[in-house]
Amino acid sequence: MQMNGYGQPREFKKPTVKLAALALASVIFSLILCIMIFKTVSIQVGLLLGMVFVTLISRKLGYRFNDLMELIKKSIGESTFGLWFFIAIGAIIASWMAAGTVPAIIYYGLGFISPSIFLPAGFILCVITALCTGTSWGTVGTVGIALVGIGQGLGIPLPITAGMIISGAITGDKMSPVSDTPNLTSMSAGADLYETIKAMLQTIGPAFLITLGLFIYMGMKYGSGEANLSIINETRSVLADNFNLNPIVMLPIAILLTLNIMKFPSLPSMAIAVIAGLVVAVVFQGASIPAALEYLNSGFEISTGSTYVDPILNRGGIQSMMWTFSVAFMALSLGGILSKVGYMETLIKGLVTKAKTVGSLTLLVMVSSITSTAAFGEVYLSFILNGELFKEEFDKRGLSRAMLARIVSEGGLMLAPLMPWTTFGAFTVATLGISGFEFAPYAFMSFASPIVSVLMTYLGLAVVWNNKKNKGIKKFEDVDLSNEPDFKSI
Repeated sequence: MQMNGYGQPREFKKPTVKLAALALASVIFSLILCIMIFKTVSIQVGLLLGMVFVTLISRKLGYRFNDLMELIKKSIGESTFGLWFFIAIGAIIASWMAAGTVPAIIYYGLGFISPSIFLPAGFILCVITALCTGTSWGTVGTVGIALVGIGQGLGIPLPITAGMIISGAITGDKMSPVSDTPNLTSMSAGADLYETIKAMLQTIGPAFLITLGLFIYMGMKYGSGEANLSIINETRSVLADNFNLNPIVMLPIAILLTLNIMKFPSLPSMAIAVIAGLVVAVVFQGASIPAALEYLNSGFEISTGSTYVDPILNRGGIQSMMWTFSVAFMALSLGGILSKVGYMETLIKGLVTKAKTVGSLTLLVMVSSITSTAAFGEVYLSFILNGELFKEEFDKRGLSRAMLARIVSEGGLMLAPLMPWTTFGAFTVATLGISGFEFAPYAFMSFASPIVSVLMTYLGLAVVWNNKKNKGIKKFEDVDLSNEPDFKSI
């Protein structure tokens, strides 16, 4: 409730299904128009057009511009951590390049990883890194960049390498107890964290094996690496000539991994890792203190004389993240309006009564989570909205809230990096240099996880009931609701 100009209370109308559908369609239309039809128009313009349309539509509900700005302020405030993460990643990439940390990973990686095992090995490495650090973004921005360099040296096309990196990063992130993903989905759904992770294992296991098998198969196509030896030798020679590759330069990544395993807060951990990178850059790489500090803003720069290697190394810096930052800021602003005015809630509540089976309810939550991420541009908003919207419905149906948290993460997170207007998608473009549209065919986990989840629940598998007597039941009309919901709120 807001106050009007006379100090009297003013209530806003709730959106109708038709108005909510119009608001969502206007956003989708704006993005399709700029990205897929005009093609040369930036994502920011698409988001801006969508915001104009939604603002005009919201006037029918009594919202004025200042009212919507308040909603935007709240949305941005809730996502401050994510916005600062962009700054931290830009700084850490620059400092680790200057320190020789990423060049060392590329150098040693090219020495023992063959083309045939690169894809499955890289996938597993990204899973482990994200699992330990609890961040898919940090994995993409550090180990991911190194794997891009290794992949180039081995002759692996960038879209395939990027798909492998994203697949591994989101898998580990989704399962890590120190990650925001399971923690936030559990909190939103009112479920216990470890019950959520336990529920996730039922579907992520088959999806992991499918993805690993596909990368093993694709790796066989690049099993003969003779044609790439000259590129590999050139890359390793250039790196050895321009960096001190003593193993001590791996100290920054070791520090970051240790801090994350100790459950130290992620942003302070990254700040410490940045400082460690600067120290190593000055002591071991001979960088001056002013130059090392400026790298944090403008990015690492070096001219090795190799037109092939230089683009791999000249990366990072706060300014390199400003395009991504602007996309995130605008997406969060638009998402805040869509979420807090109640457009998505209206659309979802009209559909939930039609879900008569566990599989159909799972599909509804999945589609809602994917749509929310696409509309809001941010997985956190999607997690919060869908966890809140469906948790009482899961209680009524006798399903565990841990299962809800699992489905929300499978829908909200897995496809996010493939959408270049989301914060995750924009970050991927900035760090890996490739749009989600380009590597989507190779991001196997992004599709395997939600598809496996829906199919298994339609078959009565991977269903977590509050009452174990309901095991194997597919239709809600057959469910035994004699027991109270057995969830643990946090």
